[in-house]
Amino acid sequence: MIVYAAITPHSPLVIPTIGGDNMRFVQQTANSLTTIAAHLAKAKPDAVLVISPHGKTTPETFSLNQSPSFTIGFKEFGDLETEYTAVGDVARIHHYKELLESAWPITLHTDVELDHGIGVPWHFIHHATPQKQPKIIPVYPSNKTPAEHFAFGKALQEDMINDTGRLAVIASADLSHRLSPDTPAGESHWAPKFDETVRQHIANNATEQLISLDKDFIDEAGECGLRPVSLLLGILDSIEYTPSILSYEAPLGVGYLAVEYTLNT
Repeated sequence: MIVYAAITPHSPLVIPTIGGDNMRFVQQTANSLTTIAAHLAKAKPDAVLVISPHGKTTPETFSLNQSPSFTIGFKEFGDLETEYTAVGDVARIHHYKELLESAWPITLHTDVELDHGIGVPWHFIHHATPQKQPKIIPVYPSNKTPAEHFAFGKALQEDMINDTGRLAVIASADLSHRLSPDTPAGESHWAPKFDETVRQHIANNATEQLISLDKDFIDEAGECGLRPVSLLLGILDSIEYTPSILSYEAPLGVGYLAVEYTLNT
């Protein structure tokens, strides 16, 4: 059964050893991630399916990382000290592949080192679950449309809600990367409108409108989160839930939205 779900940003600045004094710019996000991790821990999941837009993605297929163990670190961001180990849920990953591969393009790969899209939320989950760490099921989106990601999530849904174990789902997602002229992608006047539109659709459970956003509008925003969020919403589609927006901030030109779902299962 699915016992918890959330959307988490993945700015490395929320990690104290990386953000340092700059953590003050993303304190709302760090507080929200702390809350999400605490509530996830209270739900006691056996495994957490994390949908990350980074790592080994392939344009035409959905990817699952089948490594039996993982290393999570942040060396690429200058943090040579922080490192965690985690256990992969190989049995469920292979089960999902067998269940879906006749209808959906799926790739399995084996990467011991996880990307920061998983690593950032897992930093908080790690500290919130010191007694018993859940397993990780890393899932990576494709370049297919948000609507196709929603449909893929629905294909996963029935099996996950009937699972005798306890499962949590995290969509690791940043919104527009073009909210400031200082960002690498440059500023877009459409970026604030995109982030506001996504927030409103999520808050109002307007899933059909969210997954049907215009492609040019999405591309102009320079986002990395709509597909992970769409996949998450597909997984939750037959479940009665209430979204709670914990925070939104964009101090550095990237939109950080944290959302928690109360599941009425």
